[in-house]
Amino acid sequence: MSITVIVPVRHGDPKPDKKLFPSNTLFIDDAGKGKKYALLKGVEAATTDYVWFRDADTTGATDLSAIGQLSADMYILPLRMTEGNGSLLCRLQATEYEAIQRLTIEAARKGRAVMCSGANLIVRRKAWLTSYEDIHPEIPSGDDMFILESFKRRRLSINTLCKPELTAIVEPQPTLRGLLRQRMRWAGKAPHYTDSDIRLCAAAVAIINILCILCPLFYIPKYLVERRFISSTTPVSLLLSLVYPYYMLISAIGGLIHKGRW
Repeated sequence: MSITVIVPVRHGDPKPDKKLFPSNTLFIDDAGKGKKYALLKGVEAATTDYVWFRDADTTGATDLSAIGQLSADMYILPLRMTEGNGSLLCRLQATEYEAIQRLTIEAARKGRAVMCSGANLIVRRKAWLTSYEDIHPEIPSGDDMFILESFKRRRLSINTLCKPELTAIVEPQPTLRGLLRQRMRWAGKAPHYTDSDIRLCAAAVAIINILCILCPLFYIPKYLVERRFISSTTPVSLLLSLVYPYYMLISAIGGLIHKGRW
């Protein structure tokens, strides 16, 4: 398999355990210049047809043989969030992440991809280099979503590889402060999106949640839609549905005023 795994590492942080990643992994120190700098150096150093982006704090997904033959320009790979220490905050995040992943995979399968994650993503190396300027190097986050937009704009092929052997495992934020900072960073890049599918999805989510704040009756259609993306009804999923509009609003407002960094 002609593929190189690239793991960006923040300068000063310890390198991840090599045993948790495939043997052909490049750990690229960002030299204090940010994740996008590390990604560029990693892609330039690779000589394979494809590169597999992974985050330093992910585990799992080490079986290269499960990838098979590649032909598309981008493959969105699955992610699963653990429940961490089992606290209510961690369980809420795991439930939210499950819904996000289902939306991500379904949209990509229908040819209308609206999300992807650099924590587990395979791209054609030359296609990524051609699109590098489109990832907004001046913005500290969002390399994955901006590259998705660029690939869609260039009408490159986007597919998914939903295999258990390729599922990367991520951990939830252990504190509410850490969670909000992360979500604000994600929300802060949203005004720079130009893809119509992404904008329409974001607008639909924002509108229905704002309507829920203004009129609680809107919780009923909201929850019926959410049930499609959550595997089972639990007290945690019900609580998430209730608090999500306020959590989303705080993250959105904070993202507009907070200057995040990787």
